[in-house]
Amino acid sequence: MHSERTKILFLRISYWVGAIYDAVWVAPMVFPSLGASYFGVANFDPDPIFRYGLGAGAALMAGWTVLLLWADRRPVERRGVLLLTIIPVKVGLDLASLILPVYGVIPWEKWLLTKIDAVILYILFIFSYVHSAGLVKKRQEGPVTI
Repeated sequence: MHSERTKILFLRISYWVGAIYDAVWVAPMVFPSLGASYFGVANFDPDPIFRYGLGAGAALMAGWTVLLLWADRRPVERRGVLLLTIIPVKVGLDLASLILPVYGVIPWEKWLLTKIDAVILYILFIFSYVHSAGLVKKRQEGPVTI
C-alpha cells in the first residue's frame, strides 16, 4: 500500500500535468497558425467566427489551467477537480475534435496521436482520484503535506 505522501504526490502530479497540458494548448488557440502548423493544415485562414470560437476556447483553457493549479494547493480536498476535468471537459473536447478528421480537416493519424495523450491523462487522473480516496477520511484527523 502506498503512503499518504505518495498518494498526495500522485494528485499533485496530476494537477500539474493537466495544467501544463492545458497551458500548452492556449497558444495554438490564440495563434491559429500554430495549431494549423501542428496539424499540418495548409492555407489555414480562419474567419472571424472561427477566431471567436478559438479565443473563447483559449480563455476557458487558460481558466482550467488556473483551476488545476488552484486544486494543487489543497490536493486532497479538491481532488474532485480531476473528475470534472475528465467528464465533461476532456471527454467533451475529445468528442468535439472528431469533427476534424471526419471532415478531412486533419488526417486521422494526427487526430489519433492527440488521443494517446488523452488516454494517458484519463489513466493518471482516475488512478490519482481513486488511489487517494482513503485520504479524505484521514484528513479529518489532520493534514498531511509533502
